[in-house]
Amino acid sequence: MSGGEKLIDRYIFGIEHLERGDIERVFRYASKYYKGMQKRPVENYDFLRGYTVLNLFFEPSTRTRISFEIAAQRLGAHVVNFSKTGSSVAKGETLRDTILSLNAMRPDLIVVRNSEPFTPKFVFENSDACVINAGDGAHEHPTQALLDTFTMLQHKGNFQGLKVAIVGDILHSRVARSNIFALNKLGAKVTLVGPPTLVPEKFKEMGVDVSYDFDGIIPDMDVIMMLRIQLERQKSGLFPSLSEYHKLYGLTEERMEKTKEDVLVMHPGPINRGIEFDGVVADGKRSVILEQVANGVAVRMALLTLLLRGDIDAEDIN
Repeated sequence: MSGGEKLIDRYIFGIEHLERGDIERVFRYASKYYKGMQKRPVENYDFLRGYTVLNLFFEPSTRTRISFEIAAQRLGAHVVNFSKTGSSVAKGETLRDTILSLNAMRPDLIVVRNSEPFTPKFVFENSDACVINAGDGAHEHPTQALLDTFTMLQHKGNFQGLKVAIVGDILHSRVARSNIFALNKLGAKVTLVGPPTLVPEKFKEMGVDVSYDFDGIIPDMDVIMMLRIQLERQKSGLFPSLSEYHKLYGLTEERMEKTKEDVLVMHPGPINRGIEFDGVVADGKRSVILEQVANGVAVRMALLTLLLRGDIDAEDIN
């Protein structure tokens, strides 16, 4: 895809429909924006001056929503934040009628987050705006996977032969699915880890390994990505207790002693200390969790630029 072409025809529904070249193009733009973020004051741009970005969030969010808001503002766009609470949705209005009404106000791009899978596609089909999926049910969370893999690239340089463990509630995780798609396309080797109830064998069909022995695989891993136990999406009885889960699958100080010296410790957030992590590990020298958050702004700036201004080449970004 050459500079000047728009990315994926005005939408990002998931990593599954992206090519490796698309992902690498996002990385090139994100790298430019990342350099601008190291300055004080942070570099701002006017590439999206006159554009309006609507954050249409039906689920709670801290990192993703604020990251998109900051990204759009740093590019010069107007930002409007929608909240389900206090909207006509709370009065019984259908999703389609809400989208049609919002579309009549002519937003240029809509960022969508919803508990129902494939909502971003529905929004795109009922509006004239570009659409980015900010998380839809247990389906995908593409921008999280892009910022995660961008962070890995910064530290590891390439993905060939990179061994990545994704640990935790894989069954309910849109983050895990998007990262699996991305890492497979980029050439990394993925191992999913957790109890059988949360990591069923069927995930092997996605081209990954599955392990129920965290201690057995941890010495070989280059990256360990911990996931939150999503109690709000689970039925009861998937594991005996949180304390038992932490004992078997938590990233403890003792387990960190078995890892490679340059292992990366990651988490998409929010973190539940004492369950996925010992606090000292989450805050330790191998943790890049806050770097992931910072990179989320750069990656989302890249996506907004590519979708709305495909005529801008990465080399044009100072």
